[in-house]
Amino acid sequence: MELIANILLAAGAFGAAVYCYVLSRRLTRFTQLENGMGGAVAVLSAQVDDLTRALSRAEGAAGHSTERLEDLTARAEAATTKLELLLASLHDLPEGADRRTRFVRHRSARGAAEAAE
Repeated sequence: MELIANILLAAGAFGAAVYCYVLSRRLTRFTQLENGMGGAVAVLSAQVDDLTRALSRAEGAAGHSTERLEDLTARAEAATTKLELLLASLHDLPEGADRRTRFVRHRSARGAAEAAE
């Protein structure tokens, strides 16, 4: 009986040794940088760095676009105010008046000064 127990114990130890050896080989392949999980982690890390840089550039461009859009909005609001004033001044014209467009050239400051001499 003792011999059978020793044989089973030796077989169990041998099985455990084989299992540890196979596990060690698999773990070594798993962590290799060329084609294992370590390589995948390295590639993903590089991609995260690239995406972080791209995100920073996109945030900068969005900030610049926001500033430009605010400037254009302010200009549009100023133009709207001017147009509203022009439309309001058109309502003050009498109904029977001649509605043809007239352009009048104003004298410049220099021209007015020369005319005064």
